[in-house]
Amino acid sequence: MEQKPARVRILDAAHELMLTVGLARATTKQIARAAGCSEAALYKYFPSKEELFVDVLSERLPQLKPLLDGLAAEPGRGTLAENLTEIARQAALFYEQSFPIAASLFAEPRLKRRHDDALRQMGSGPHLPIEWLAAYLRAEQTLGRVRPDADPFAAASLLLGACSQRAFAYDATETGERPPVDDFAPRLARTLVAGIGA
Repeated sequence: MEQKPARVRILDAAHELMLTVGLARATTKQIARAAGCSEAALYKYFPSKEELFVDVLSERLPQLKPLLDGLAAEPGRGTLAENLTEIARQAALFYEQSFPIAASLFAEPRLKRRHDDALRQMGSGPHLPIEWLAAYLRAEQTLGRVRPDADPFAAASLLLGACSQRAFAYDATETGERPPVDDFAPRLARTLVAGIGA
């Protein structure tokens, strides 16, 4: 069987290690070893651990940006409720899968600041999905499908905040289970549409 290219092996190893030990504790040395390559080879493809993290998020987890870009480019396609349901579904899955990776950063404030600084320099960060969703909602507002007095940024923050909360808020319940995404997403979308829909 043919071996996967080094970049793919590195992304696979980084994804697995970041899920199991967290971003803060996954070292580039461990990732390179798990990928079957040298640390120098890792740095050939990924100049920093932050860039590797961003690529793991963008290549291994459910994607919001292509979905939101497509909807913002063609507002009016589908119903607002259908579109927000799909956005909520993808966002809930993204946060569910990314939370275990990034959670370890919050235990180490200095490392988190360094990580945030690196993301800023790369033009990346967790605020971007809110901005992308707000852009889509503004496009729908222009078409009259979102009320003119609705605040697209606040609505985007509410939807994505709820999806983010789903990733960890239910761990302490009796069952420790999250609401099923296929039930959670349409309920969230319906509630938001009731507040902002024209």
